[in-house]
Amino acid sequence: MAPAKSLAWLKDRSAGVLLHPTSLHGNQGIGVLGAEARQFVYFLKESGFKYWQVLPLGPTGFGDSPYSSFSAFAGNPYLIDLVPLLEYGLLKPEDLHVLQHLPHDHTDFGMLYRIKWPLLRLAHKRFVESGRAYLPNYGIFADFIKAESDWLEPYCAYMALKERFNGTFWGEWPPECRKYPAARKSKFWKETKQAREAHAFFQYLFFGQWQQLKAHANEFGIEIIGDTPIFVALDSADTWASPELFEMSKPAKPDFVAGVPPDYFSETGQLWGNPLYNWEAHKKDNFKWWVHRLEANFKVFDIVRLDHFRGFYDYWRIPARAEDARSGKWATGPKDALFKEVARKLPSAKLIAEDLGEIHDKIRNFRDRLGLPGMAILQFAFGGKSDNFNLPHNLIANSVVYPGTHDNNTSVGWYDEASPQERDHARRYLRVDGDDFAWDLIRECYQSISRLAIVPMQDIMSLGSSARMNSPGEEQGNWQWRMEENAFNETWQSSSTYLAGLADLYGR
Repeated sequence: MAPAKSLAWLKDRSAGVLLHPTSLHGNQGIGVLGAEARQFVYFLKESGFKYWQVLPLGPTGFGDSPYSSFSAFAGNPYLIDLVPLLEYGLLKPEDLHVLQHLPHDHTDFGMLYRIKWPLLRLAHKRFVESGRAYLPNYGIFADFIKAESDWLEPYCAYMALKERFNGTFWGEWPPECRKYPAARKSKFWKETKQAREAHAFFQYLFFGQWQQLKAHANEFGIEIIGDTPIFVALDSADTWASPELFEMSKPAKPDFVAGVPPDYFSETGQLWGNPLYNWEAHKKDNFKWWVHRLEANFKVFDIVRLDHFRGFYDYWRIPARAEDARSGKWATGPKDALFKEVARKLPSAKLIAEDLGEIHDKIRNFRDRLGLPGMAILQFAFGGKSDNFNLPHNLIANSVVYPGTHDNNTSVGWYDEASPQERDHARRYLRVDGDDFAWDLIRECYQSISRLAIVPMQDIMSLGSSARMNSPGEEQGNWQWRMEENAFNETWQSSSTYLAGLADLYGR
């Protein structure tokens, strides 16, 4: 059993904003790690915030979800700011003219795929031709490759082979490429050398820019809260390079997959399809992979949110061939053993437990024993009984309170679509008329007992359902929302002083 409160860290009252970098404004078709991101840091500082929360930063594929990535360690090349590459001569102004075809108010991932990848490959080609060993403020390229080789080499090989085989799943590759050690000896290894080096260069650019942004934020007193999905995608470098760490008796064929059981929202449950961990294998080497994963996370984040925290206590184990989640059974997670090792290897780790959904007292006790703050969502509070865990009078100090998260509607959208019972309960509880509901919830978060209040940027901007980031269960139209520059600037001018006043008023 892990020492009581071994990972406790949230001592002071504070506030932050939830905004994924893809949602930043700008003219590159997607939010990037450049001037607009630094400008957002200034907004946070002036408004009295101390945290910027982001979603997972990994490279995304079909569906564009940051929670389904090709790697648990790599960064998303889409977030690379192309402007600095002009200064280094890796791109020319005329190369960027094609960006004008991309929309400003949302991300068109299909069009972005067709436009940005050729530009990144062109930048790599010119970097190689220039004979450079480094870019200013990015470090030496060879040093980066050496320092990150344990995950970078298999990731770059996976991406290069995936391109070679037309984007297909690694389980459909030629037999000699379905295992990483064998792929290194195959004829395709030499053939994909240039592509592997290109993907290493893209990671060099991403992490170089991210570290510059993080240093800028930290300099202004802003800490970054990151997000770690508990599961990885089957189509990922992680399962390809380390299949022994997952429940797969045959390569690329999981025996069981992840999901959640039937509940109020779904009669058949949710079949996520992610491969499950072989926790016995992880225990044998003292959770080396997980410790390394979190260690890598803490290089880029100050605090890490653990998605689906209950899965570390128990998880729904569904036969891989099942058509839905009803045939699953509960299985025991690593519980204290994993976090004991995390506390030993990463004693300064700051973690947030995403404990939403169907949670029982044993999981709450597990969370509290570790000292981790859990989460509360005000949109979940109304329309039921007074013992709802999300109602402000039931919150605890060691928690993080949100009006809603990326998986929720915006607060304006929620109120517009809520039932009459929910609206009435919310108005009576908050003692408001509902005419400015996003700000009603923001104020309630600030004055709550929860030590950390996180507010989605869409709520600060009082935006409706069209600004929703994700609608779980819907396959299309997610992850696309972006701020528009004029709307952001107007919000900054109209709300920054008021937000700073709220932080002062409620000791945040």
